[in-house]
Amino acid sequence: MIITQATMEDVGGILSLLKANHINNMSEEDKPDGFVTTNFTEAQLEALIIKERGVTVAKENGKVLSFAMAASWEFWEEWPFFASMIEKLPEFLLEGQVLTRENSYQYGPVCVDKSARGTGLFEQVFYASLASMKERYPIMATFVNLVNQRSYAAHTKKVSLSTLGSFKFNENNYYLMACSTAMTQSCKNI
Repeated sequence: MIITQATMEDVGGILSLLKANHINNMSEEDKPDGFVTTNFTEAQLEALIIKERGVTVAKENGKVLSFAMAASWEFWEEWPFFASMIEKLPEFLLEGQVLTRENSYQYGPVCVDKSARGTGLFEQVFYASLASMKERYPIMATFVNLVNQRSYAAHTKKVSLSTLGSFKFNENNYYLMACSTAMTQSCKNI
């Protein structure tokens, strides 16, 4: 297994994994296993990989088995959901520090192929993504849909993110979660 920053050669594998796990493409019985809600065009994914250096992938035999996306708020602000999230940032504190566009970035979506779930790959990709952003930002922020209990459990039990509160967008409820980018696998909470 190789965990690395994505290149343009990984776009097809990332989009395939994203499509297979997008909420709009899943049956109701598969949704409790986790889902993603953000779609990307190839141009957006290219900007995320090249300009933001924000996609971490895990590959085995050339197949993308997992990805984690991360980028500045400037990258995300074109999506109405993220624009709303940016407005709400100052309402949340991590360890006494107010979240801002300057001191935090948005992590996610993250996805693990069904064949690799429960193997520890999620944690490995999470920490590799976090490390890739550490020099640029002190705080990582993300959201989880309240109905996506698998994702919430992974982010609170496997990697110990702090749940800072919740917010609503388009009739859906979300947890806002965050951690210090100094958090490492050996010391989950700072």
